[in-house]
Amino acid sequence: MKVLSNIRIMPLSMRLFILLLLLAGPQLRTAGAQFISSADKMNPSVALNVDQVERGAEFKAVVELNLEYPWHVNAHRPTLEWLIPTELQLRRSEHIILTDIRYPPPLTLTFGFADEPLDVYEETSPIYLSLRTSSSTPVGEYILRADLTVQACDDMQCLAPATVEIEIPIQIVEAGAGMSPVNEAQFLAFDDAMIGGGAQGDISALFDGGLWLAFIGIFLIGLALNLTPCVYPMISVTVSLFGGQQDGNTLRVFGKAVVYVLGIATMYSVLGVIAALSGGLFGSWLQSPWMLGFIGFLMFGLALSMFGLYEIQMPYWLTSKIGGSGNTTGLVGLFISGLVVGIFAAPCVGPPIIALLAYVGTVGDPVFGFWVFFVLSLGLGLPYLILGTFSGLMQKLPKSGTWMIWVKKLFGIVLIGVGGFYLGLALFPQYVQWVIVLTLLIGGIYIGFLEQSGKGKTGFTVTKYATGLVSIALAVMFYMNLQKEGIVWESYSEDKLALALERGQPVMIDFYADWCIPCLELDRITFTDPTVIEATGNMMRLKVDLTNFDSPESEALRVQYNIAGVPTIVFIDDQGNEVTQARVIGFLRPNDFLERVAMAMPSELTLNE
Repeated sequence: MKVLSNIRIMPLSMRLFILLLLLAGPQLRTAGAQFISSADKMNPSVALNVDQVERGAEFKAVVELNLEYPWHVNAHRPTLEWLIPTELQLRRSEHIILTDIRYPPPLTLTFGFADEPLDVYEETSPIYLSLRTSSSTPVGEYILRADLTVQACDDMQCLAPATVEIEIPIQIVEAGAGMSPVNEAQFLAFDDAMIGGGAQGDISALFDGGLWLAFIGIFLIGLALNLTPCVYPMISVTVSLFGGQQDGNTLRVFGKAVVYVLGIATMYSVLGVIAALSGGLFGSWLQSPWMLGFIGFLMFGLALSMFGLYEIQMPYWLTSKIGGSGNTTGLVGLFISGLVVGIFAAPCVGPPIIALLAYVGTVGDPVFGFWVFFVLSLGLGLPYLILGTFSGLMQKLPKSGTWMIWVKKLFGIVLIGVGGFYLGLALFPQYVQWVIVLTLLIGGIYIGFLEQSGKGKTGFTVTKYATGLVSIALAVMFYMNLQKEGIVWESYSEDKLALALERGQPVMIDFYADWCIPCLELDRITFTDPTVIEATGNMMRLKVDLTNFDSPESEALRVQYNIAGVPTIVFIDDQGNEVTQARVIGFLRPNDFLERVAMAMPSELTLNE
């Protein structure tokens, strides 16, 4: 049916051309004519840019099509959507990761069977691969395999599409053994090639329109990150930090918010560049219990300042540096607080962020990478500039004295919850979600019914009671959510994966980390949805724990499945190949997740509207 629908939207001349081919095909076959496929019109060759590859090193490969004259193949992004694109897809490898793929710039030519010029490749047409080996890869000879899909045409006819197996031999040696450049002439066109392969190609296309337009696009991508659940701690800390100030000067409060956002942007940019250039996991700093504990204790310290304890127990120079209460909050303290909140933002991943990581890693310029992520994080930080400014202006509201004491304590409870959450991730990650329940329950009882501010004022007392009841109700809702049955996962192992493939069973693999907030959202919202549980019931559902991302086991799996951030969900079909278009990066709600499941199992799922 899809073929017929595609034919209906083709130009008249193309429809006639295809019909003639269909009518002539049987006569050709009955006349004894040999069937010719697109693969017969090209002679692919491969080459590396180095003579050998060290463990943990980056290198490049090229696949040259070498098409016969006058045959051509469609470009990777063909002019018309129904044309078959040229596509090179690497097969899964345990030791080598693809960081970038670049297709040649297409030629735009006119053909007799088409009403408009088409983008095509001719003659050599090199496809470049940027690759990286794992530092734990054993020394030896390897064959990296890929599938090249093409359809060859000349000015009169198009042959049947073909998928050709490509083999790239690679010699892996010990780190420090040395790598000498080779085949330099074949890589001269690397910089002119077009980055392809999904979102990364879209990022590259941003820079084709000029640097300023690219930065505007990246700024908007950063702004869109505020729609993801990883910003929840950032919101609570920002409101608590600025809402507890006693500075009523609008310009000064705005300046402080700018310093705070610059702290966020600086930390996020540094983490982004490190992840892009090292191939590490974005947000992996949060894997350290020491870092989690530091964040937790810092949040507790800020919370104590909301309860007015710093003036008694800590000297002024320290409170001014960590953002404590008083007439002014130190700019250095706000910048440091922004640095910490920038760590919170690191797990905010999605396809555009993964594409940016890959693009910056490919360019290899740390200064360029820093500015790319700095602009991205300014977009991420814009709402906090506004939030910090207006939270800090609450002191200008009339009669703020009594109720502001209560509001500061409310913010203090929020910070205690955030601090407890991160300490929980460090000490007891399997129970960390109960911290939210306890914070809402105990905090609601205290702030609504035990706190003594405004005692005897009827209106204010009603507000306190209402706030306390809402908090307790939320605690009950969270408790009930924790009682829901979710997807039953199995720990990942190669044996289980092999067993699934032997059975012809598709596989869903969830890459997660204990410190990843979007991972928790997936577990408690998406993976407890009955429709999602049922839709994935025929799959083998495996979990991979990347909490300690730099362990040899984690590194091998990250390289094997090309994982740059968590959560990432990978779908493997019953033939052992990844369904790449179904891959999930970041948090998705149940209906959106079901669409990805449908891509992986299109014949076995009907989406609920």
